[in-house]
This record gives sequence, structure tokens and C-alpha cells, in this order.
Amino acid sequence: MSEPLISVIIPAYNYAEKISRAVESVVSQLGEAAADLLVINDGSTDHTLQVLEQLQAQNQGRFRIVSKANGGSASARNLGIKQATGQYLVFLDADDEMAPGALSALTEHIQDNPETRMVIGGFWSVAVDGKHRQRQAPVIPRTARERVSGYLIKKTIAVSNGACAMHREVFAPGNYPETFRSAEDIPVFAQVLARFPCTALDQPLAFIYKHPTSLRHNLKFAYETGLTLVDEVFDPVRMPAELQDLKRSFTAQRCASLFRTFYSAGERQASLGFYRKALQADWRLITNWSYTRKALKLLLRGR
Repeated sequence: MSEPLISVIIPAYNYAEKISRAVESVVSQLGEAAADLLVINDGSTDHTLQVLEQLQAQNQGRFRIVSKANGGSASARNLGIKQATGQYLVFLDADDEMAPGALSALTEHIQDNPETRMVIGGFWSVAVDGKHRQRQAPVIPRTARERVSGYLIKKTIAVSNGACAMHREVFAPGNYPETFRSAEDIPVFAQVLARFPCTALDQPLAFIYKHPTSLRHNLKFAYETGLTLVDEVFDPVRMPAELQDLKRSFTAQRCASLFRTFYSAGERQASLGFYRKALQADWRLITNWSYTRKALKLLLRGR
């Protein structure tokens, strides 16, 4: 049997209640494309493994399970890179769902664009109340500078796990940073946009479910990652020398984002600290009234 064109990798940690939806959304499409599925059980302590084994019994030979000690989603994805056999990898979160027809659409797109090393698709964003909002695939700029700036700073390029496929070549500069428990995909997406040809597929590839308690909203992990994310993104191995000048703008953007996160959580001191760091990186942020108004409110409350 020849190697598949696409491998879908689902990292799973304590998702017994939702993992079936993710797995079944992929298994139902495997006959439509040269693709396979690998699920990484990241040391789950609930019934995730039992659910996976039951699904495997119901779908004999349709997907593989690899279990490991818990190490976080970055370590699970890195193991997936080693274990997967496909040329292109899709990382689908365990609480999300692959959209119908995604694998066949990706296959056709890759065949038509063999030079692409990352395919960025659209997706459905599903709110807590169940409302769906379609997110279109971005327009991909021609130059690496425009792509990196659009992703990291201007936010005109959105890339979401489950709605993109990456060739395994793109991980040569670096894998997912395993010390991170949040935002670990940002350094990888940035290095791909900086160093490899990318294309857009204007079709929803996944349903991305929003959860207020997800890692991206966990203050502890957000604070731990903090500005180390900036250094990881602009590590010279990941980011070319000619794009290192974007680091200052990304520092300001990252601090502003953390300011907003901690402001929303009512963490006055932490949020003000990140606002000050944002201004130190780029004083022009003071002209952004949305941020400045919030900072002034915090300062006045402290008197």
C-alpha cells in the first residue's frame, strides 16, 4: 500500500466526551482521498483511551492510536509528525470537527498546486451558543514579509489547526515548542509563512468550537508563555534575518494582546504591566483609543 498524501493527526487529552465527533468526522472521509488518521492519546486520565479503542473496534483498520505520557499538545503534535506517514499533515483538535468534503478538497488543491507547503482553508467558527460563523480563507500575499506581517501584526491572515495542511518539510526549521502550554502553533505558522510557499483554499475545512475554558484563555499558561513567545517566533533558525526587524512590532502586538486578556479577567496589575511594555515597544499604541481607554480606567481605579 502506497503512503497517503495526507495524514490527519488528532492530539487528545481528557476529551472522552467529544473525541468521537472528531474521529468520526475524519473516518467518514478516508475513502474519498489518499489519507489516514492518527490519534495521539496524550496521557489522558479520563476514559479517552477506552472511547478511542471502542471507536477503533467499530472501524477496523481505519485509524491508529498512539499513547504517550502527558506532555502537552506540542509534544503530542511532535510525536504525530514522527509517527505519521503522509506528505501533508492536518492537526485537528480533539474537540473540533473536520468539515464534510475537506479531505477530497485538500487532495485536489494539492494536486493542482504541488509547490504549496501550507494550504490555508476557511472554517466554521462555532460559538458556545451553537451559532456558526463562516471564516473565509485569507488572501495570501506574494512576499514573505507581507505574509509574516499579516499573520503576526496586522492580523489579516488567520491560520487555524484543523483548517490547514502543512507539508512535513516545513518542520525542518523547528517543531512545536514543548515548553509552551499555549500559543505553541504561532512559531510554527510564522516560520512556514516566512520560508515556504503557501496557498489558500476558499472552502471551510473544519468546525472550530470555541470554549471559554480552553488553554488559549488560561491565564496561568498565558502568563507563563508571555513574551517568550516573541523570542521563539524570532529565533534565527525559524525567522530569516531579513525579517528580524518585525520583532519590535510583534512585541508591541503581543503585549497589547496580553493586556487585553488580563484586563478582561480583571487582573489589574498584570494588564497594566503588559500595557506599559507595549508602549515601550511601540509608543504609537497610545493612539489606539480602545487600549488607552481601558488602561486609563485601570489607573483611575487604583487611586
